[in-house]
Amino acid sequence: MRLLADLHIAPRTVEYLKSLGHDVVRVSQVLRPTSPDHEIIAYAIGNHRAILTQDLDFSAEIAVSGKAYPSVVLLRLSSFRIESVNGILSDVLPALEEDVKNGALVTIEDHRVRRRRLPLSSP
Repeated sequence: MRLLADLHIAPRTVEYLKSLGHDVVRVSQVLRPTSPDHEIIAYAIGNHRAILTQDLDFSAEIAVSGKAYPSVVLLRLSSFRIESVNGILSDVLPALEEDVKNGALVTIEDHRVRRRRLPLSSP
């Protein structure tokens, strides 16, 4: 899976995901650390990467944009200990690959994963 890890994602998690075979870069490796969300989204689109984040703003911005990409993988966990995050990601990411490739907002919680296909339809 091609991922762009937001600044809130630990470098050790990025390295762990790479060790599992994922193509992951952190925002700080490719953009200024102070880059606004719209620049991060544009980079993700231009480089065919899903955004891995803990920040709700990405999901909100993409949801209202009407765009089908980029996908967002949002972590909403009770613990952000690196070992806990890494364990959950290693368990759930393989099952999400097709959704992420096709455009989705994915929310990973402690005991469930929610997927919503992009673009979101109007109520």
